[in-house]
Amino acid sequence: MKNTTNVKDNIIEVTTELIEQFKGNTKSITARMIAERAGVGLGLINYHFGSKENLITTCVQRIIGKVIAGFDVSIKYDTDQKRLTAWATYVFNFLFDHSAISRISILGDLQNDLENSNSVYTQKGFMNALTKDIPNEDKPLLSFMLTASMQVAFLSNDAAKGLMGYDFTKQEDRAAYIEKVVDILFDGGKRRSCYE
Repeated sequence: MKNTTNVKDNIIEVTTELIEQFKGNTKSITARMIAERAGVGLGLINYHFGSKENLITTCVQRIIGKVIAGFDVSIKYDTDQKRLTAWATYVFNFLFDHSAISRISILGDLQNDLENSNSVYTQKGFMNALTKDIPNEDKPLLSFMLTASMQVAFLSNDAAKGLMGYDFTKQEDRAAYIEKVVDILFDGGKRRSCYE
């Protein structure tokens, strides 16, 4: 008999592949399709996950969790700003490299309880990048603003090019956007307009 963990992991892996294949259109993915591709009985999906929707949520949470766990804390940075820029660029690139899963995650977070969402986990991850240069009381707001600006930019990719001039299909434009956003957040509004 197969190990239960291996069966569950296989189902999650197959479902993740299908989510990518169908570009996030989860309505086109059936539980029967998942079971056939995973080589398991249909009942095992409900047994392990309760429903196809729960399975998809599990897949997305696992993938996003790996992204947040991928923050390399061993790399030393001169400033929190450089560390946060590196981590945020890593996440922003992930959003575009895995757009189907990212769209499901972000839209799901916006429609459901945000307390235990991928968005909140991302914000908490970003707060860990802020070790010395930002007062503790400002860390949650800065992390929230950065996460929100990344999510809106991702969801409105086409409009971003016209509004801001960034082409997020290009990795260098994504990096430039994150660097600019983090610069503005760290500046804390201290920058004065040339018209003042």
